[in-house]
Amino acid sequence: MNPAVGLVALVVVSVATAVIGFYGLRISRTTGDFYVASRTVRPWWNASAIGGEYLSAASFLGVAGLILLSGTDALWFPVGYTAGYLMLLLFVAAPLRRSGAYTIPDFTEARLDSRAVRRVTSVVVVVVGWLYIVPQLHGAALTIRITTGLPAWVGSVAVVVVVCLTVVAGGMRSITFVQAFQYWLKLTALAVPVLFIVFALAGNGSAAVAPAAVNPTGLAPAGPYQNISLLVALLFGTLGLPHVLVRFYTNPDGQSARRTTLIVLGLLSVFYLFPTAYGLMGRMFAPELARSGQADAVVLLLPGRLIGGTAGDLLSALVVAGAFAAFLSTTSGLVVSLAGVISQDVLGGSVRGFRLAAVISAVVPLGFAFTTDSLALAGSVGLVFAFTASTVCPVLLLGIWWRGLTDTGAIAGMVTGGVLCGGAMVSGTVLGAAGTPFWLAQPAAWTVPAAFAVMVLVSRATRQRIPQTMARVMTRLHTPERPLATER
Repeated sequence: MNPAVGLVALVVVSVATAVIGFYGLRISRTTGDFYVASRTVRPWWNASAIGGEYLSAASFLGVAGLILLSGTDALWFPVGYTAGYLMLLLFVAAPLRRSGAYTIPDFTEARLDSRAVRRVTSVVVVVVGWLYIVPQLHGAALTIRITTGLPAWVGSVAVVVVVCLTVVAGGMRSITFVQAFQYWLKLTALAVPVLFIVFALAGNGSAAVAPAAVNPTGLAPAGPYQNISLLVALLFGTLGLPHVLVRFYTNPDGQSARRTTLIVLGLLSVFYLFPTAYGLMGRMFAPELARSGQADAVVLLLPGRLIGGTAGDLLSALVVAGAFAAFLSTTSGLVVSLAGVISQDVLGGSVRGFRLAAVISAVVPLGFAFTTDSLALAGSVGLVFAFTASTVCPVLLLGIWWRGLTDTGAIAGMVTGGVLCGGAMVSGTVLGAAGTPFWLAQPAAWTVPAAFAVMVLVSRATRQRIPQTMARVMTRLHTPERPLATER
């Protein structure tokens, strides 16, 4: 595509994001506005915002790239991403909203009456957030390099600058407007080019290039263990994503939280049809991208290859705008959630502290992005899901549904899951893709059960540490609709 067209698309979506974010500044005044939009976000609006922040670089670019590489094996990603929200609906959404907390550490402290468990949860949430931001910055770097020819670092820096401006301007209320807009932009950016490609193929009877073999890469299919482990990571990992969970604190009540989750399921189901279509068309018409290590770029390059001319450039520009919106919306959601945690635990919980924490939350992962590289966006995000499923998810599920959880058990389980899954991730980095055993490459199948088991066993061994406030807190979690004392 024409580099100038791609650059214009990036500038337009960045400016639109900044303008919408600054609009939020006009109505963001209180601490509640910055942290949870004063708990006034209605289901459709909130669902669009959740779709905006959840559909990240892995969803927009990585799913299509993995389908190009692996075919039907990669369909577990969109299935798992969407089904994870069903788990949220059944087990987490309404009780978490009733907790009245601003952050996940707020919830764990209120549930277990322990500052120590709050501190450990805060560290885990920050690590999860930073691990998730890095692939977004990698995706932005890839997009800038492929579409404009500019140095890759420009994309990462641009995302951090725009996100810092919008989050600092208006906090959660501002980001809600931004992310709702970006969901519909991303959906349009994928759907419109696919429809044009389908019409072009139907009208001409052939594409600009001939279809290739059904399996362009020759990769062996994944085994049952890899598929099961991936599904465990995606299903349980969704339950612990801090930028998703904080969204339920913005609903007016538990019923709205459930309705929001139902709408999100519909929005995600529609969205994932299109990355799947790009991946399948890529296997047919652009298999060389898989062999050249550019699988994650198939969404960016396919419209120009199959349509061509001015129409192809315009469609490519739309895709580029949607991709950049994906990086911005997910990163902004993560930065808001991390800023809430860092501000409350370190900087006093003020609006000024929130703004400083937002800058810290965005700049630190930028340094990691400069020193690392990701050739498989969806795969790297899948490992973040495995880490989240092994740490945050157990303490949330057991904290909501099991009266026997203790602070010692929660800390032991989170540390166990974090050490096991983090060790597997580090080992995979050191050994490389070719040298990593399959059970380390996909660790969730054993790290998640280990975390749950340790949390339960240690809690049973420390029954005397069940907090005296447990019955009151559990009643409020499961009986609409009084907030906890931690609400500020």
